[in-house]
Amino acid sequence: MAQDYENAIIKTVKIVLPAVVSIAVAKEEKVIEEEIFSRIFRAPGYAPIYPEDIESEIKKAPHDEKGRVQLGGGSGFLVSEDGLVLTNKHVVMDANASYSVMASDGKSYEAVVLARDPINDIAILKIPAKNLPAVKLGSSENIELGQTVVAIGNALGQFQNSVSTGIVSGLSRLITATTDFSGHQERLRGLIQTDAAINPGNSGGPLVALNGKAVGINSAIVFGAQNIGFAIPIERAKQALEEIKKYGRIRRPFLGIRYLILNPGLKARFHLPLEKGALIVNEGVPGDEAVIAGSPAEKAGLKEFDVIVSCNQKPITEKETLEDILSEFQVGDKISIRVLRQGKEFDAEFILQEFKSV
Repeated sequence: MAQDYENAIIKTVKIVLPAVVSIAVAKEEKVIEEEIFSRIFRAPGYAPIYPEDIESEIKKAPHDEKGRVQLGGGSGFLVSEDGLVLTNKHVVMDANASYSVMASDGKSYEAVVLARDPINDIAILKIPAKNLPAVKLGSSENIELGQTVVAIGNALGQFQNSVSTGIVSGLSRLITATTDFSGHQERLRGLIQTDAAINPGNSGGPLVALNGKAVGINSAIVFGAQNIGFAIPIERAKQALEEIKKYGRIRRPFLGIRYLILNPGLKARFHLPLEKGALIVNEGVPGDEAVIAGSPAEKAGLKEFDVIVSCNQKPITEKETLEDILSEFQVGDKISIRVLRQGKEFDAEFILQEFKSV
């Protein structure tokens, strides 16, 4: 029995590993110098620094064959024979950087970032190659607690061919993750929790079931915690891939409000009659509108301090937020909501528009 289990894991790794790739990040020296000076001069009370000192340090850094400074990287995996690659958005977040993909056979390709998902930690790259091995995409909707999964990565350096095993230990998790070296944070929802080790080596790589199909994208670890890793459900990546094929970009639905998810504390703070729902409010950030001009929310007549109680008859709670519910819909879908305004409830309808990143 134990031997069968071990053989199943080995077979899975052999199926998937050829399609797992390394993603290298590089940048021109001049661009790095400009960015460093820009940050220094914006900082209050900055210490004097000289261009030759910066140039000297940049020259010491490792460079690629094109003379660009190497800045690290991560893993990804091929999902089509013609070179589509899935990875984490945070791996390829820098729009001023260049990205190359090294396949399992050692060949390196310059990559184009086709899309960065505005909501999920997902990005899609394209490399100019054909007849490549590809990971088959399974379903994250049918995975179960206790199910065995394998996290695979192939980051350059000490983390090449990284494999770890574990079980699905939680579903629909919500975390706040640091997604780049600047400390930028994002709230990631609906994640698969696993005790398979997620590390810099396999982040961006596939989380795979024992049938050899990807059920998630390894995405985040909780620093300071043991045996806690997270992956983005593969259904979200499948949806993103379909958007790329149809529209050439990832489209995400947009309502056009800023809101807080209510709880007992916010109920008391805003003197509201209920403690569940989405309170439309701008918390004093200059330039931010509670209801964005021209948005579906404005067209539907929503106002600041309205409370959205439910969306398509689903109650809005801390566990299932408005964002969670809207993520199930597509651009162009018609949505109905229940709204509380000054003690009276009414229904409103709107058509979801495409999210436009600023």
